Amino acid sequence: MPERTLILLRHAKSDWSGNEPDDRRPLAKRGLRQAPEAGRWLAAKAGPIDLAVVSPAVRAGSTWDLASAELEARPPTVVDDRVYAASSGELLEVVRGLDDDHRTVVLVGHNPGLESLVHLLTADWAEMVTSAIAVIDLPGPWADTGGGSGALRTSGRPPT
Repeated sequence: MPERTLILLRHAKSDWSGNEPDDRRPLAKRGLRQAPEAGRWLAAKAGPIDLAVVSPAVRAGSTWDLASAELEARPPTVVDDRVYAASSGELLEVVRGLDDDHRTVVLVGHNPGLESLVHLLTADWAEMVTSAIAVIDLPGPWADTGGGSGALRTSGRPPT
């Protein structure tokens, strides 16, 4: 099977000043600047993205809306309830369920699940601060993902 690429994108900085429930928190002013920066990095470095899987949290959806606006072509987007507040194991199940027709997928979610997923897939650590990106190369089909078989290509906010 051909190689797959998983791009993890943590949501941009959210606004804690209101009384919204956690899943309804909007982006802060800083987050409104961070998300397009992440999108510009993706446009310049990631290549074509076949699918985006996004947490239903407002801050994750807003991050992806702003980031994907910077792409030449916006990929299809799926909002997946399983991504919100997910552990690395739960995120791994989302990844393993992806269709192999999708070679490059971006997963927009939250910590600590994203940081732990990087470690689970690569045995490396990447700090996933707000708007951070981690690009992971995987050797085979999505269903076989796991066990440290991946390679962390780059990470950071936005990575260089």
